[in-house]
Amino acid sequence: VTATDADDGMNGDVKYSVKKISDKASKIFYLDADRGQITLLRSLDFEEGDSYELEVQAQDGGGLFDKAKVA
Repeated sequence: VTATDADDGMNGDVKYSVKKISDKASKIFYLDADRGQITLLRSLDFEEGDSYELEVQAQDGGGLFDKAKVA
């Protein structure tokens, strides 16, 4: 995921976090807080689940934020 902020300095620094995730998905997906990159911690298994949904939040240094669903 990608978010941008045109502010200078700390107020333009965007950090990412997962706000909603199932226990199963939290063992499969990793979100890099600095880059917003979502990676797999292990291989996906269709027998365990055929879809996953995460809610990711991007927040700037000034406390403003927005959320997005990733399916």
